[in-house]
Amino acid sequence: MTTQPFNVLFLCTGNSARSIMAEAILNEVGNGRFHAYSAGSHPKGKVHPETLCLLQKMGTNTSDLRSKSWDEFAAGPPFDFIFTVCDNAAGEACPLWSGEPVTAHWSIPDPAAVKGTPGVVAVAFKDAYRALQQRISLFAALPLAALDSASLQTKLNEIAKAAARA
Repeated sequence: MTTQPFNVLFLCTGNSARSIMAEAILNEVGNGRFHAYSAGSHPKGKVHPETLCLLQKMGTNTSDLRSKSWDEFAAGPPFDFIFTVCDNAAGEACPLWSGEPVTAHWSIPDPAAVKGTPGVVAVAFKDAYRALQQRISLFAALPLAALDSASLQTKLNEIAKAAARA
């Protein structure tokens, strides 16, 4: 593992909801130990309005959040970790990333795909946020410098499984 801060990339197809939330959460709970980024294979071009609304209600500054292509990151910075948060992105052929990132897939249902009343949609976004916050908090608490690559990979996979059961 490199020295801190660790560069972390969250990937999703549209980069409008889940990966954006993950970026914002890790940048807040990481206490300067991480630089979180997000991107999409086929970005929507704008952050979903419900994502922005939820993050703002949580007290997050959303002014720098934007939907962007993973092509922006193909040449760097070197990443220590890359997480896919949607099943579509996990199955796609990704660019070659700078660095030697440890990767994991943390499947989160897509709140942007939920149809229904504004209340139903808001609940879907809150559920995605809670799931991401749980996983990211567990990740941020890991003693990263003390773990070898195999142990770290095991821990990241355990976080995905434990959070999925919760």
